[in-house]
Amino acid sequence: MKMKRVDSINVIPFIDIMLVLLVMVLTTATFIRTGLIPVDLPDAKGTAAEHKPSELKLTIQKDGVLMLDESKTPISLGEFEQRVVAGGKEMTVVLYSDKDAAFQNFVGVMDVLKRLGHEQLYIVTDKQQ
Repeated sequence: MKMKRVDSINVIPFIDIMLVLLVMVLTTATFIRTGLIPVDLPDAKGTAAEHKPSELKLTIQKDGVLMLDESKTPISLGEFEQRVVAGGKEMTVVLYSDKDAAFQNFVGVMDVLKRLGHEQLYIVTDKQQ
């Protein structure tokens, strides 16, 4: 029986394993970033940094009235713009719009966000059956 000499190494299985590991790392990093994996943070005795709200919930009612969830009071587009500026670009705007609300109200909110260069927007919808 004659043995065959191998001059090269097959790297295909190694590449497959590395791609699987890369997918696992990227998936885990995404869960940590979005807060789905609970992390017990350490305590510190120093003063806490100023915390800006990470989320601004805006509701457009059927009659076109804008409401912020935490205040339950009607606001104008100008007040909404001030809140977005105060929250910074990392703040997420969550928009709840009544399906029967005038499209102009939605366009007004989008115009404010576009003018400020704000890109963190989620539009909440019901799942269609």
